[in-house]
Amino acid sequence: MKISTKGRYSLRMLVDLAEHKNEGFVSLKDISQRQGISRKYLEQIVTLLNRPDILRTNRGNKGGYMLAKEPSQYTIGQILRITEGGLYPVSCLGDEPNRCERCGYCKTLPVWKGLEKVINKYLDSITLQDILGIYKDTCADKYHI
Repeated sequence: MKISTKGRYSLRMLVDLAEHKNEGFVSLKDISQRQGISRKYLEQIVTLLNRPDILRTNRGNKGGYMLAKEPSQYTIGQILRITEGGLYPVSCLGDEPNRCERCGYCKTLPVWKGLEKVINKYLDSITLQDILGIYKDTCADKYHI
């Protein structure tokens, strides 16, 4: 399994919005400059994330985007499943029911199911708020006066 650029950039965009949540609506231009992601690419990402449970939008001069909920209510797994379409280590697990012709006698299928379970459990245990806290904790040592 490999997380695409779309998934990684979506996560960076939402972390940026979480970090600037007290500033109101944030423009894509500002996110683009801070994150080093082209505005055009962010526009593509917004179309995936533009759901009532993920983003709030505002058009006009003071327009932009903000999180619809608190950063602690977004899991990394939730975000990546939206942008990646799933977190399957092998493609046959993405079908329900599994349509692989070997599914009934595949000796390795339990390995892939176990890996999927571990991946989802891990990514669902981390929130946007956790990422902000981890960054704050690890970067606190690097600040010198």
